[in-house]
Amino acid sequence: MTDTLTVAERSRLMAKIKGKNTRPEIAVRSLLHRVGYRFRIHVSSLPGRPDIVLPKYRTVVFVHGCFWHRHKGCKASTNPKSHKRFWSDKFARNIANDKKHRRQLRHMGWKVVTVWQCQLKRPDLVLRRINGIICRCAKPGR
Repeated sequence: MTDTLTVAERSRLMAKIKGKNTRPEIAVRSLLHRVGYRFRIHVSSLPGRPDIVLPKYRTVVFVHGCFWHRHKGCKASTNPKSHKRFWSDKFARNIANDKKHRRQLRHMGWKVVTVWQCQLKRPDLVLRRINGIICRCAKPGR
């Protein structure tokens, strides 16, 4: 199947896709900030450049788009009909990089939380999950 857009139109469209400060990412940051967490964003010294870093709790949060990072079982994780080989290779690289970065961070002693875009429909559950991980790794007296 061929692309329905010209090369220039497709290029313009793809250039609009943001990698940082996306709406889902901002929603998670707002949620954490509202309940009192302080954090850093896009820390380049850590593997994968996590979206949110809570240094006090040695916890990082990746906010993944279901389409780009292939959330299993999610209806947003569809496959494009054109350029199938390109997309399958791209998705495989994304998944492999995500796995590698999680492994490296855990090896460095960080707790890793992945929040999927579709989970933000229930922010209370997202916050409960992050709190649960932070509470498990928080040291007494903090």
